Amino acid sequence: MGTLSLRALNRATLARQHLLARSTMPAIAMVEHLVGMQAQAPFPPYTGLWTRLADFQPGTLADALIDRQVVRIVLMRGTVHLVSAADACFLRPLIQPLLDRDLRTNTQHARHLTDLDLTELTEAARKALAEQPLTAKELGAALAQHWPDREPSALAHAARGVLPLVQVPPRAVWGHSGLTRYHTAEHWLDRDLDKSPDPKRLALRYLAAFGPASVADLQAWSGLTRLREVTDTLDLRTLTTDDGRELLDLPDAPRPDEDTPAPVRFLPEFDNLLLSHVDRTRAMNDEHRKRLFGVKNGVFPGTFLVDGFLRGSWRITKQRKSAVLTITPWARTTKKDQTALTKEGLRLLDFHAPAAESKDVRIESS
Repeated sequence: MGTLSLRALNRATLARQHLLARSTMPAIAMVEHLVGMQAQAPFPPYTGLWTRLADFQPGTLADALIDRQVVRIVLMRGTVHLVSAADACFLRPLIQPLLDRDLRTNTQHARHLTDLDLTELTEAARKALAEQPLTAKELGAALAQHWPDREPSALAHAARGVLPLVQVPPRAVWGHSGLTRYHTAEHWLDRDLDKSPDPKRLALRYLAAFGPASVADLQAWSGLTRLREVTDTLDLRTLTTDDGRELLDLPDAPRPDEDTPAPVRFLPEFDNLLLSHVDRTRAMNDEHRKRLFGVKNGVFPGTFLVDGFLRGSWRITKQRKSAVLTITPWARTTKKDQTALTKEGLRLLDFHAPAAESKDVRIESS
């Protein structure tokens, strides 16, 4: 049994997230280490890899999408994640109970799915998708031919719940745009889903990327329940925070000293660092948590870390020959912090707008 201060917990999590020092591992290996990257918007994973890898080029991920080495699919928490092909087949069956529950409780669609024969729907959706990928609207229209009294959008939503539907390129390919079109994972990846995926492996991988953490954290990240039954069978170390919370961890996982420097880091929209624990104090204070989760329409902004903790948001605006990064601190920033933010911000602009003739970093007053 060990004790962790808040800063030590912060540094341990940042180390697992490769936000203390950039890694040289391949991009797909990083996606797998992170157990996927939240990706309901098409391009945040590119920034998420850029901030974690020493020399990440966007074409690397774009090529991996086109080559079907990575895919975008609904997984943890019922949200779209970018994962490797292998993880799509491993994670999707594990998450099925969450999606089954959603079909019964979804506030928008559940009432339109009452007494629907899901076996028939599965077969009809597979047949509709057999010839070519379809948008949700096209899929809903095809299914409505069988169930004309049902809402087409609800039928498409149900198909996404019962089938492992991946979003296919050119959606989310860097430098391109495209409608969201779906195909089944088995067809797109030419491989079967895992028939008996081990939830123990899921728990161990979560701790490797997000630990130390509680069972409640693991359940919040995954959207699954009753995971204490899983963690109780594992050889884990128990740690206690300064405020008395019990956390679990891998015995040999990195836990840097609390005084380890944490450089400025820019995070993309919806980064899982900020979404994967019940108690988020390891990455933000309560005031900043309320500000982040109080955004309109649930659309999280890009954010940045100073000394390892959430300190504000950022946005990039582009014109024909110029690009401006606007940084909005949510707390006082020192001149040293501003210098570091400007330096790292210029790197971010080089990544997002390499052809811009003028690039400017503007830090708003806090």
